[in-house]
Amino acid sequence: MTNKTKVVCIVGPTASGKSDLAIEVAKDFNGEIISADSRQVYKNMDIGSNKVTITKKDGKLYSENIRHHLIDIATPKEKFTVIDFKKLAQQAIKKIKERNHLPIIAGGTGFYIDALIYDLKIPEVPPHPKIRERLNKKPKEWLYKELKEKDPKRVKEIHPNNKQRIIRALEIIEITGKPVPKNDYSKSPYNPLFIGLKIKRRNFKKRLKKRLIKRIDKGLMKEVKKLHKNGVSWQRLESFGLEYRYSAQYLQNKISKEKMIEKIVTESYQYAKRQMTWFKRNKSIHWIKYKEKDKAIKLIQKFLK
Repeated sequence: MTNKTKVVCIVGPTASGKSDLAIEVAKDFNGEIISADSRQVYKNMDIGSNKVTITKKDGKLYSENIRHHLIDIATPKEKFTVIDFKKLAQQAIKKIKERNHLPIIAGGTGFYIDALIYDLKIPEVPPHPKIRERLNKKPKEWLYKELKEKDPKRVKEIHPNNKQRIIRALEIIEITGKPVPKNDYSKSPYNPLFIGLKIKRRNFKKRLKKRLIKRIDKGLMKEVKKLHKNGVSWQRLESFGLEYRYSAQYLQNKISKEKMIEKIVTESYQYAKRQMTWFKRNKSIHWIKYKEKDKAIKLIQKFLK
């Protein structure tokens, strides 16, 4: 028996249906959803981050009458870190429990989820502009190789194209003189149930392309143009990756529309594979298919007894 707060974590790769399942589960179990998505925290980044449709009531956010947390809480111009996420998510869980509701964490940013659930010790190292400026002048290939040599464990968690995160990891090493400390994944301040959504590899790229075309038709380019017009630099937009990186490059006439679509689909597919690699390290995850809501319901019922 444990007095730890019970939380349900619905995880999985991009385009696996996490948000839909989380809402269905929240309806059945009087839950509230905490988004664990590193881009959905930003305001006005809706189409590219594939946010659920949100309505505001009394300053609170809802989707299909289910309360959501950690969506639209930062501006794209400001930095939002895993430390920020962890702190705000811990506060949200506490308040959700006080309302006798079920906290449901839903998202694909594995590092955010692990940092919260396993209370990972993340070095609170302030940014160092001179170090960042110096490293930013280096090509990303050089930076990635440097991180691989200095912190081979950390480098596995970062995409070679994510220059911002590579620089941050090298910055921490340079300031502290050591890599990010190893964390204990066997303990948690919570009592979590992990439910993972699998994807069918067959025709997955076609699904990603179809989804992307819908988002372009919905106004993805207008969204990116508006962000830039409101002061978000092209460099900052590219740092958000995937849809934002290649839409920004297209709008700067660096690549064609066809190349933009090809790049987003290919890298989304690669990103989904990396997400699955991350989540498969967690042997506590109960894996189900998207249409197996009944299995999720039974798992949660048993968990809450």
